[in-house]
Formats: sequence, C-alpha cells, structure tokens
Amino acid sequence: MRAGGEGPLRVLVVDDDVAVAGVHRGFVEAVDGFAVCGTVHRGREVLPAVRATRPDLVLLDIHLPDESGIEVLRRLRAAATDVDVIAITAARDVETVREAMAGGVLHYLVKPFSLTTFAERLRSYAAHRADLGQLSRAGEDRLGQADVDRLLRSRQQPAREPVLPKGLSTRTLELVAGALREAGSDDVSAAELAERCGIARVSARRYLEHLESVGRATVHPRYGRAGRPENGYRWAP
Repeated sequence: MRAGGEGPLRVLVVDDDVAVAGVHRGFVEAVDGFAVCGTVHRGREVLPAVRATRPDLVLLDIHLPDESGIEVLRRLRAAATDVDVIAITAARDVETVREAMAGGVLHYLVKPFSLTTFAERLRSYAAHRADLGQLSRAGEDRLGQADVDRLLRSRQQPAREPVLPKGLSTRTLELVAGALREAGSDDVSAAELAERCGIARVSARRYLEHLESVGRATVHPRYGRAGRPENGYRWAP
C-alpha cells in the first residue's frame, strides 16, 4: 500500500467484458475520493498496467479469457506490488473464494450488485486506508492489540452512508444523482428531473435539496423565464 493520501485513490478496473468494465468505471467515479486510472480486459495486461499506472486498488474479475484472476492475484503478490485488490466476479464456488482470500483480497463482491453495495465496499476501503495513514503519521512503529483490532474492523466491515432524512430512499437518491450527473453543466429544475426519473415533482425537489445540503449539487436561480420563478440544480463534482 502506497504512502501518501493526497488526492483521490487510484483504481484499476479489470474485466474481460467491455460493457461491464464501463459500468464498474462509472460506479467508481460515482464514489467520492476515487478515480479510475486505467481499464484492462486480459489477465496478462494487469501487472504491466499496475506498474505503469501505480493504482492503490485493483478491481479484479476472476473469469478472464487468458488466465484466472486467481493467477493474476498470485503474480501480483509474487512481484511484491503493494496494490490492494477487491475481487469482483460471478464465481461463487468455495475453492475460488478460499484462494482469493488466501491471496489477500480485501473484499469479494459477487455479481450482480448494486451501486449502494459497491460504494459501501469502497468507503470501507477508504476508511481502512485512513486508519493506516493516521497510525503512520502518528509514528506508531509497534501497534497495540486495540490498534490491530481497529485496522481489521475497518478492513472487513462495510462503511455505510449516513442515515438519509426521513422519507428519502437510497435507491431513488442514486437515480436522482445519476440524472443530475448526466445533465452535466446544464441546470435541471425539480420538474424536469421529476419527469426524467419518473417521480413526483415534490419528491424530486426534496432529493435535490438534500444533495445541495450535503454539497453534491449547486443551486442556480432561474431568471427571466415565463411562469413562476424556479431553481435550477447542477451536479457538484
């Protein structure tokens, strides 16, 4: 694991399916504090890509066309790379899971999964990195049992989102946030977003106001338009 901690955590996406790799790339980019540094589709491409892009984390598919992701994992460890790995795969057999765990994967995500589940694992990883960084900055050469236990907990337990305001759901929030991101630099009103997402206008406004309150959206008053004045919202990168 690299020292440092400034800037987003760098992620290398590994999946033989170009479309699936694109979905996972979008998932990574939807989570604060992470950025994709590369995408590869073959096992033999992983180690060169790790050396070239120096990611903090590899999202590793197990079923690759030229070799197993387990073999890729073993090669990464044999090469003494300090990159972390999360397995993302449809493989559910006990032996594959055991071999992945023996190879030191931090999490094992079974396809298909939701953005919420994926984001929980990335936030868990970020918390684990933050704990390691805090102990390193404190100059702790030798850890006590409590420190070790805390590191193990931050590695193993998903870090969940804070509780949403009453009446808001994570699934609809993801839908609204996705529509706002897709709008780019264009202002989107609550009515326009409600139509795009298939929800009520008052609900859309509540989700937009929540995103604005947590710094994920900015509000821009609309002037000079017919009808009642209304606010436009933009995604805040």
